[in-house]
Amino acid sequence: MSVRMAPPLPLIFLLVIHYVFSENDWGVSYSPSHICALKNSSVIMNCTYTYPTEYKIMKVFWTKNPVKSEEHPDLSEDPEYSQRLQYLGDKQQNCSIRLSHVTHKDSHMYCFRFITDKPDGKWTGYPGVTLTVTDLQVEAPERVTEGHNVRLTCKSSCTLTDRATFIWYRNSQPLTERRDGNNQLLLQSVRREDAGRYSCALHGHSYISPAAQLSVTYLPRTVSVSITGSGEIVEGDSVSLSCSSDSNPPALNFSWFKENQSSAVGSGQSFSALQSGRFYCEAHNQHGSQRSDAVTVTVHPGADRNVIVIAATSGGLFIIIIIIIIIIILFKMKRIKRISTIQEYETDDPSASSYAALDLKSRSNDLYNTLTTVPPTPAVHQSGSSDYENLPPYHKMPQ
Repeated sequence: MSVRMAPPLPLIFLLVIHYVFSENDWGVSYSPSHICALKNSSVIMNCTYTYPTEYKIMKVFWTKNPVKSEEHPDLSEDPEYSQRLQYLGDKQQNCSIRLSHVTHKDSHMYCFRFITDKPDGKWTGYPGVTLTVTDLQVEAPERVTEGHNVRLTCKSSCTLTDRATFIWYRNSQPLTERRDGNNQLLLQSVRREDAGRYSCALHGHSYISPAAQLSVTYLPRTVSVSITGSGEIVEGDSVSLSCSSDSNPPALNFSWFKENQSSAVGSGQSFSALQSGRFYCEAHNQHGSQRSDAVTVTVHPGADRNVIVIAATSGGLFIIIIIIIIIIILFKMKRIKRISTIQEYETDDPSASSYAALDLKSRSNDLYNTLTTVPPTPAVHQSGSSDYENLPPYHKMPQ
């Protein structure tokens, strides 16, 4: 019966030590293992690796999101990375890379892999470097009242790995005196001039955040009155006054006053003045009101106006007289024409003058003394004698 002897204890210890050291000869380390990078920036992934000295490195490359059951694609052969990926390491210990112009699509886990000259000499450093790509956003209130304080914050989706110095812009112009290391901008006693579009960036980077609009509200300022035409008018006319102001939000209510009067004489942005005096307006919004300087309106007596009315009345009377004269002339001409027509008629008709044989003899009251008989022309008969031969003689009646 043979007895199998167990190996001596020192031999077992040596085997265990050899196995442990063999495992420790293979490895990849990253520093840091998590990177938060700004959009469009360049990222350096620091990396070192180890392997047994009896192995020879044949290939090194980086891959993303490795899965043990799948192949590990080489990023340097990927069209999306080939122009942006630069290997900074060697084939001994350094395996660092630079990835430029990163975007949100580059947010992945990246691992280093190397292959040696022996079949069992392949290694992937897992877990690798987790890259998160972020942009910047300005967080600010939409509006602030003039004189108040306001704080603006430049935010990112993760804490930037690089030590960041923030730069602020208003209306695309840098605020060089307002750099803030803690990604905030404090505006004290805000003025109207502080209103605008604010954006932020990191010093040394080209990326600038989208702009956020900051509106500063304030009560009406620079209230003024303008006059349409001249401030001097004739009695009975009016002059139009208009009120304007610089305010945010815009003034919607306007009141009109006459100096030395406490109550308003009108409302609205425009006002018609009918009398002499000094007038001013007040503009109102939700933050308060402000009054303008007064303007002078002078109303003159209506003498000039009366002259115009008289001139207009005289002109009308003159026209009426002309019309009457024309009517009279036409009436006379018509009458003359009528008389001329009658005379022509009497000349053409002898019977119309049968009474022409009557001759007025005297102005006596005795009708019969005023008439004398004008014997007619005797009619001649065939017998040659007159019809009046046998008439008795005419006797004159006693007076």
